[in-house]
Amino acid sequence: MKNSLYHIPKIKNTDKNNFVLIAGPCIIEGEQMALDIAGKVIEITDKLGIPYIFKGSFKKANRSRVDSFTSIGEEKSLEILKKVGETYNIPTTTDIHENEHAALAAKYVDVLQIPAFLIRQTDLLVAAAKTGKYITLKKGQFLSPEAMQFAAQKIKDSGNENYAIIDRGSSFGYHDLIVDYRGIPTMKQYAPVVLDVTHSLQQPNQTSGVTGGRPDMIETIAKAGIAVGADGIFIETHPQPSKALSDGANMLNINLLEDLLEKLVKIRKAIL
Repeated sequence: MKNSLYHIPKIKNTDKNNFVLIAGPCIIEGEQMALDIAGKVIEITDKLGIPYIFKGSFKKANRSRVDSFTSIGEEKSLEILKKVGETYNIPTTTDIHENEHAALAAKYVDVLQIPAFLIRQTDLLVAAAKTGKYITLKKGQFLSPEAMQFAAQKIKDSGNENYAIIDRGSSFGYHDLIVDYRGIPTMKQYAPVVLDVTHSLQQPNQTSGVTGGRPDMIETIAKAGIAVGADGIFIETHPQPSKALSDGANMLNINLLEDLLEKLVKIRKAIL
């Protein structure tokens, strides 16, 4: 299937036939941090010829505990996402959790992401599709790759032809996730497929109420994803993951990003 991710407004480096990178902090923590991360990633992706979409959540609704950080403010975060996009002339994306968020977020970003836990919420998918924005659909940890054709069909049936699937691993017992790489070519029958590397390495349901992770496996998972034909890679990155306000346990230190992407580009070239 043609990589329609290349059709996202403002996306660059599409002449290199490379994978697309979706990357940024888990959540918007502040304007300068978002601008700094985007600027650093752009420097790397332009050097390597990688199409890039900046990602940052304007609000985190799916948290383990009520005292977990959720947002610096919804409209403030969306304004920061808009500024990142305008400052660097790049596409931006954020996840939405309620039907009303679709129209709201669509005013500020280029791509709307449906979270894995909410992928079966028909009204949410329809609301997102009707904005006309590009939609990314995260595969639920509880769903088979084949089941994602129905989520994709909901977007299409709502009059939107611009969508992709994001694989973020499958539940393996209560406390771990695994990536079934057979699912990538399966889901590519329905839409372009992005592998969410960092969320696939989460270790949920910890007794502390804080999700754990295996960032030491990021390179392994990412290499395998590119090798089996993923159209894109999703990586949450931060200058100090241990101090990140969300998902720090499975994020990639931004200082390690360039080395990883150089290796992935080599694998991409080798398989084409």
